[in-house]
Amino acid sequence: MQVIETIAAMREARRQLPGPVGFFPTLGFLHEGHLTLVRRARDENASVVVSIFVNPTQFGPNEDFKSYPRDTARDLAMLEPFTDIVFMPSPEEMYPAGYATWVDVEGITGHLEGAARPGHFRGVATVCAKLFNIVQPARAYFAKKDAQQLLVIQKMVAELDMPLEIIACETVREADGLAMSSRNSYLNPAERRAAAVLYRALTLARERWGAGEASAGKIRREMTALVRGEPLAKIDYISIADAATLEEMSGQAQAPVLVSMAVWIGKTRLIDNVTLE
Repeated sequence: MQVIETIAAMREARRQLPGPVGFFPTLGFLHEGHLTLVRRARDENASVVVSIFVNPTQFGPNEDFKSYPRDTARDLAMLEPFTDIVFMPSPEEMYPAGYATWVDVEGITGHLEGAARPGHFRGVATVCAKLFNIVQPARAYFAKKDAQQLLVIQKMVAELDMPLEIIACETVREADGLAMSSRNSYLNPAERRAAAVLYRALTLARERWGAGEASAGKIRREMTALVRGEPLAKIDYISIADAATLEEMSGQAQAPVLVSMAVWIGKTRLIDNVTLE
């Protein structure tokens, strides 16, 4: 496994890799959810590249860029059995002095995480476009846990005619349903127990939908009541939206529906979602 830190060296190494190349962009601080995607990339491609880059342009001014968990040695040890190249550029390598080019995906970024975190998806789309250009993969792997991010990347790739396939992978969960996330490491034991309320609320929505309830307002109200019953939880948003446009639904919901939520557990903001078919 090679560890590469510059764009020029990554491009040179890429020329030597047998194709197809599978690519998984990460912020690092890896967990089993990440490894599930890496193993799938290994199974489906001749070569695998993983990037570790805590991208400053997708963090807001009051977010956790400086404190975001990092453990490079551990990450590399976890990746070694499955990965040909780990690309670890510095912020200065990706955004040199005078950098002024950005990718904006309009429309769907105005909702949910885009509304709560202005500029976030501009940073995500820009860094992914740069990484795709540098690595030139045949396939790139993204988790459905970040449903809006997945939709943004799919739209960018389609509309900019990028020659790669975006592979959507199922959310990997802990035994109590909590979606695996690097930010789970912020939770103390009481908060970790409380965080299971997100999956309970999503399960409630799926059960009510399965029982024939289609009222977006009623499902939203029942989810809200459930989460508010957890003293350590504070709702940022609970959304019942069109799964393609992310427009909020009212009245009778029409499938496919993206049920998504952002909830503060103590000082940690967690997101999760399910799709109702």
